[in-house]
Amino acid sequence: MERAFWLRAPGHGEVRPVELPTPGEGDVLVRTLYSAVSRGTESLVFRGAVPASQHQAMRAPFQDGDFPAPVKYGYLNVGVVEQGPDRLRGRTVFCLYPHQTAYVVPATAVTVVPDEVPAARAVLAGTVETAVNAVWDAAPRLGDRITVVGAGMVGACVAKVLAGFPAARVQLVDVDPNRAKLAAALGLDFAAPRDADADRDLVVHTSASEAGLARSLELLAPEGVVVELSWYGDRRVSVPLGEWFHSRRLVLRASQVGVVSPAQRGRRGYAERLVIAMELLTDPGFDAILTDECRFDELPAALPRLITGELTGPCLRVRYDAR
Repeated sequence: MERAFWLRAPGHGEVRPVELPTPGEGDVLVRTLYSAVSRGTESLVFRGAVPASQHQAMRAPFQDGDFPAPVKYGYLNVGVVEQGPDRLRGRTVFCLYPHQTAYVVPATAVTVVPDEVPAARAVLAGTVETAVNAVWDAAPRLGDRITVVGAGMVGACVAKVLAGFPAARVQLVDVDPNRAKLAAALGLDFAAPRDADADRDLVVHTSASEAGLARSLELLAPEGVVVELSWYGDRRVSVPLGEWFHSRRLVLRASQVGVVSPAQRGRRGYAERLVIAMELLTDPGFDAILTDECRFDELPAALPRLITGELTGPCLRVRYDAR
């Protein structure tokens, strides 16, 4: 009997037994090696803070149950194909599947992890895919002065990708001074919000805080752009659209991974976007983001510690004992 993590009620998770269906033609049976907690989104789900208006839009591809609970939610999963087409059997794959010891999905739902990418790092594929889409939305230019506000899982991945642009000057900003070590490991400059460099051409905001968004706008040069990646759930956020917003002709642009960026729509699809993320993950520098880890059976206790900040890293990776 396999096992899956469920949110029984807001703030309360548990591991439940699950019986897998028999794989059909064109299906794969995947044995999970690692999954990862998408801290921002899964925090909202864990607290029961997904707005009713967004219940359908927020559904994960293989979610069971409904918001607010009980619900089986998650979308960062790496495992090994035990049954399926010859071309996939024995391969390490990524899938947008919740936290579960094994699962059956259509073969088209998995992406092969390149041999150059360790399975333990490949759990970031969905988050790096979000970063790819955000960078497409942001459209940085050669030599841009760029700031990423929020050094969490998404912000760190976005900053890492942006740092690869020629002559770009990228600064990572966070209220937690401990994130300076993460920035250094990623090869990035770091600053507290009050010390952040101003006159930026582009700011990507990922902190999911009202103060972070306000500071992002303050950091812009005239006609600069803030790309908003934060998801606030059911919280209302005050945006300072007075002060410099009009006189500097600032831009506030939403970015969300659920659709391919208009900048690439028609030329790139979801599968191609994920392949690009996998290519980026050949860089071992991304390992610096994966600082916290627990075993699958520890997840019901570890997830609340992540939400409250007791676990301070940007990502919680979950390790499974494969048979």
